[in-house]
Amino acid sequence: MMNVWLWALIGGGLFIILLLAIKIHMLRKAAREMGEAFADRLMTNTNTLIDISSNDQSMRSLANVLNGQLRELRAQRHRYLLGDMELKNAVTNIAHDLRTPLTAICGYLDLLEREASTEASLRYIGIMKDRAGMLSELTEELFRYSVIVAAEGDARMEPVLVNEVLEESIAAFYHILKEHDITPSIRLTEAKIIRYLDRSSLTRIFSNLLNNAVKYSDGDLEISLSEAGEIVFSNMAWGLNETQVGRLFDRFYTVETARKSTGLGLSIAKTLVEQMDGAISASYRHHRLSICINFPSEIELE
Repeated sequence: MMNVWLWALIGGGLFIILLLAIKIHMLRKAAREMGEAFADRLMTNTNTLIDISSNDQSMRSLANVLNGQLRELRAQRHRYLLGDMELKNAVTNIAHDLRTPLTAICGYLDLLEREASTEASLRYIGIMKDRAGMLSELTEELFRYSVIVAAEGDARMEPVLVNEVLEESIAAFYHILKEHDITPSIRLTEAKIIRYLDRSSLTRIFSNLLNNAVKYSDGDLEISLSEAGEIVFSNMAWGLNETQVGRLFDRFYTVETARKSTGLGLSIAKTLVEQMDGAISASYRHHRLSICINFPSEIELE
């Protein structure tokens, strides 16, 4: 009789352990389903909520809480995208509206300069023209930046020979570099570096980097393109420090040596590089500023 009760007790214990094991397994499965579903909903733009196979009330309550957080996140994302688009449109419209009166001001200053009769008036007009021209350039740069940001995703991607675009960009800047007594040292690989890019965007990136070199260089400039496709612009820049270099890609950030800049040149370059799935970085060692660009997916010529 004692043995029967003992075996019954053991059997009941094993049954309870089995039920608990099944329960734990189901709870773990539900938790895994919720984790995977939550990660998926965060990565994709969908209105689908989290659903689990478990009937456990605690797990379903947790799923409901997560669904509530997802709804709130989507609402905040919608408000952010709407506000971001309104801001981009506002900046574009403001920059566009400023261009017309600035053009008129510059035109009237030219006329006034022709009518000026004294040396003092000519000097004052010259100062006004210089300031108006500077403001016009900054407004134009702001307008271009707003257009580039608003046109994200509209790039015309095609196989591009990076060597050729880089050579053309350097040649186009030859006179500007010469005016600033900068003779670039150029090292380009003979291998054909082909990437799937937007050619006009790549040209704009190189133009902005060359402009940056003109602003910050202490008289030298090294440009290289390696066989791996790495593009590096490097120059001595004693007036910078690591903190400033770390913020060079920030929108509207300028350093003291570049008062005539909006701080958008490198930010535009970064935006364009990232739109084409590339990477851009800046480093500062031994008073030397280096900006490095890499684009993925090398394409073989047929």
